[in-house]
Amino acid sequence: MQSSNQQPIYVTKPALPPLEEFTAELKTIWENRVLTNNGPFHQQFELALAKHLDVPFVSVFSNGTLALMTALQSLDIQGEVITTPFSFVATTHALWWNKITPIFADIESTHFTLDPNKTEELITPQTSAIMPVHIYGYPCRTKEIDMIAKKHNLKVIYDAAHAFDVKQDGISVLNAGDLSVLSFHATKVFNTIEGGAIISHSEEMKNRIDHLKNFGFEDETIIIGPGINAKMNEVQAAYGLLQLKYVAKYIEARKRIVEKYRLALSDIPGLHFLEDQEGVQNNYAYFPIVIDTEHCIHTRDYIYEELKKDNIFSRRYFYPLISKIPLYENLATTKAAQLPVASKISEQVLCLPLYHDLSDSDFTRIISSLKRMLT
Repeated sequence: MQSSNQQPIYVTKPALPPLEEFTAELKTIWENRVLTNNGPFHQQFELALAKHLDVPFVSVFSNGTLALMTALQSLDIQGEVITTPFSFVATTHALWWNKITPIFADIESTHFTLDPNKTEELITPQTSAIMPVHIYGYPCRTKEIDMIAKKHNLKVIYDAAHAFDVKQDGISVLNAGDLSVLSFHATKVFNTIEGGAIISHSEEMKNRIDHLKNFGFEDETIIIGPGINAKMNEVQAAYGLLQLKYVAKYIEARKRIVEKYRLALSDIPGLHFLEDQEGVQNNYAYFPIVIDTEHCIHTRDYIYEELKKDNIFSRRYFYPLISKIPLYENLATTKAAQLPVASKISEQVLCLPLYHDLSDSDFTRIISSLKRMLT
């Protein structure tokens, strides 16, 4: 029996700090009347983030897409950049806005991140950088990618939108490459409503990034370059400072729900899910399942539509592939791309609802709905 009259369960729900604590911070903003332009909360937030994430320098932004665009500008990236087609479209849009040609490499089949071997095969004299993406909280093979980049004298910018608080062998994955870019969008494990950040490794680079995100101003009369307006405002920064107090609890709660999912779905034929990577501290950003159509009685899209009838809203992250979007599909380099793994996974993957306060009753609804279809 379908239950479309029940309350909807969405794929995610934003974590919010206690309202009374946020109201107290707003009072301070109202009193000092500093709303933007590197205000006190902005400065505190950058320092607190750097300490929390165990990274050298943080520059916060109004959103993650502007952070990606600025990261490319800060390293003067041109020509071609090798990236993944299996990501949110903002990854490639940031290249397009910088007049950079995206070159799509296939992903590896275990955790769906950029395949280093397929990446190296695509390097040409026009290649200036590699832009891999950490997916669902599972990090890329950073050591291999960084070695390839060093060998070919390329820059590496990691799209780390899913990688807040992710560590490999006790070290933040945000320390890999030349720059890492975070998203603090409302859908993320850590959110500032909208927001983002660039992780850099020198004071000189942080200063360059900070100039670029503020119109290129060095002071009131000196403009050192064609910057953009991408500053985080004081309300977002104050909100973010509060979120840092609670994010560890959010992640722990998400981990418990993921463990419940794995246990409840382990015996369904044709349904697979990602396992933890050795030495990785995950943030459990998403819970993707993979529907193997050769062994499952229904397709991914059938399950997606049937869940909606039960008022359960999953997401096909990431479908379609970026390389299948007309804007990029018609590029000569895209037409020549060999992407069998990414193509297959994009047709099979489905992210189930996951957020820190997903209730036991809603969890039971999700599992019951899936099992009714698949067993």
